[in-house]
Amino acid sequence: MLNLDLVRGLQLLRCHHRVIWYQRLEFFQTGELYTLLLTKKAQIVVKKKKIYNGRILDLSIYNGIVEGRQVRREMIEHRGAAAMLAFDEDGCVILVRQHRFPHGYVLEIPAGTLEVQEDPVKCAFRELEEETGYKAKKMTHLITYYPSIGYNTEAIHCYLASDLENTAGMKLDSDEILSVVKIKLDELLDMIKAGKIHDSKTICAVLVYAAKNRLY
Repeated sequence: MLNLDLVRGLQLLRCHHRVIWYQRLEFFQTGELYTLLLTKKAQIVVKKKKIYNGRILDLSIYNGIVEGRQVRREMIEHRGAAAMLAFDEDGCVILVRQHRFPHGYVLEIPAGTLEVQEDPVKCAFRELEEETGYKAKKMTHLITYYPSIGYNTEAIHCYLASDLENTAGMKLDSDEILSVVKIKLDELLDMIKAGKIHDSKTICAVLVYAAKNRLY
């Protein structure tokens, strides 16, 4: 059980010259590790118990206090990913048709999981070349979003890849089953509007790009 007096004392911590958007403090109580998260709208004290440690994700249970109320959260912990919207020399969007268990083959923009402590931009350059054989000279940030914000820490960083060179050098992992597909942007927008594209990062990246360029 969390010591409420300790919680209230920790909640008094503030940055006096500016509003704290996010601050993380760790402390021990009765030999167990707790974390205090100071955000702009709430102070959260949590006790974490990891129940699964996987290759690309972990699963933990958090018991904590948010604005004086006790809460329990089951969280998937993921390093995050980078996704790239790229156009070939003919102006077509470079997609991959990838097998996604248990859904089967899915049409999506290239993407990949970040390595530990990796810069998302570095990941974007690497994954684009590995999955498509295209090497980009520039990445422009489009949007970062949380695909499953209620139970998953994963953030997906979407970029516009430009100044592409076709190296024809795909370097797929042994468990990656995919092929490159190219589609005109207006056709891809029509597919999104018709509900034929089901991948969230593809929908987000394409619609943000189209909105910024006033294409619809």
